[in-house]
Amino acid sequence: MRVLKILLILFFLNCSLVYAQSKSPARVVTSKIVFQNVAHNRSFIGTLYYERISHLSSEVTGLVTKINVRTGDKVNQGSSLIYLDRQILEKEILIHKTRIEQAKLNINHMQKKYHRVESLFKKGTISENDYDDAKFAVKEALLKEKSAGTILEKLLIQKSKKEIKAPFDGIILEKKVDSGDWVQPGKVLLRIGSVNDLFIKVPVAETMLRFIVQDQKVPVIITAYNKKMVGTIENLSPEADAKTKNIFLKIRIPMLNRAAINMSATVFIPTSRKQRLAMISRDALVNFQGKDFIYTIKEKKAVMLPINIVTYLDNMVGADNEHFVQGMPIVVEGNERLQPGQAVVIVGE
Repeated sequence: MRVLKILLILFFLNCSLVYAQSKSPARVVTSKIVFQNVAHNRSFIGTLYYERISHLSSEVTGLVTKINVRTGDKVNQGSSLIYLDRQILEKEILIHKTRIEQAKLNINHMQKKYHRVESLFKKGTISENDYDDAKFAVKEALLKEKSAGTILEKLLIQKSKKEIKAPFDGIILEKKVDSGDWVQPGKVLLRIGSVNDLFIKVPVAETMLRFIVQDQKVPVIITAYNKKMVGTIENLSPEADAKTKNIFLKIRIPMLNRAAINMSATVFIPTSRKQRLAMISRDALVNFQGKDFIYTIKEKKAVMLPINIVTYLDNMVGADNEHFVQGMPIVVEGNERLQPGQAVVIVGE
C-alpha cells in the first residue's frame, strides 16, 4: 500500500512536470535561506487567565442609582462604573459650604472688632479682660471655620466614594449588582480583570525546565481566532502537579479584544538546546498530500523540495534538511499555483 502511494505521488509529479513545461513562466517573489542557532520546540495546549483580578466593592452604604457596564465590557482606568445615591449627601455638603461662608463673615467681623479693641487697649481706655475676649473670639471663629472645612472635606470624600471607578484598564468578568440594589461596605459588586495582565498557563514536564529561559519569546496561537502572536515566558507556578510532576509556565501575551478565562491556546516551547537550522519564511510553505514542501529555483525552473520542520519562530520555521544551504532562493509569493519544473521569472526579492 505504501509503495503504491509513493508510485502515485511520483506519477503525479511527473505529470505535473510535463504540464508545467508547457505553461508560460510564472512570476514569483523569492527570499534566501539563512541559518540560525535555534532550539527545537513542541506545541503545548494552555489556558488563558487574568493574572490581576480586582473584586470591586463599596466603602460606603447606599442605593445603586446607575451602573454603566455589563459583563464582558472593556473599561479604561478611571472610568465610572457604578453610582450610588448621594442626594442627602449633596444637601449636607451645601449646608457645610454655607456654614463656611458664615464662618468667614464672622471671622471678618471679629477681626475688625479685635483691631478696634486692640487700639483702645493700647490707649488704656478698655480693660485687659475685654482685650482677651476679643482675641479669643477671633480664634474661636477661625476654629469654627476649620471645623466646618474638615467636615466638608469628609463629606466630599464620602461623595467620591459614591462613584466607583475602574482601578485599571480591564474587562468586566462578573457583575453582581444592578440599579436599585442596596449595598453595604465590603460587598463585591464587580470583578474586573486587567487586560494588560493576560497570561497563558501551560503544563510542561519538569525535565524541560533546563531548556527554558525567563523572558524568552515563544510563538502562540489563540485557538478561538487562529490568531498568531508572540508570548513571553515570565515565570512558573511555584507548585508542581503532585501526580504528573508537570510545571505550569506563566506566559504573558499582548492584550486581546475578546478574551475569556480558560480559552485555549497553543504555545511552542523549546525542547532542546540550540542547533543550527535553516530559517524559512512560513509563506514559502506549500502543502501536498498532507506534507510540507517548498519551491526553490534551479536553471530558471521551479523545483519542489521536502521540508522537515523542527521548530517555529514567529513567522519563520526552522528545518534540518541537508539539501538546504545558505543563500538558497525560495519562493515566498506565487508558489500557490506553481508546478514542479515550471519556468519562473523572479520579479522581486
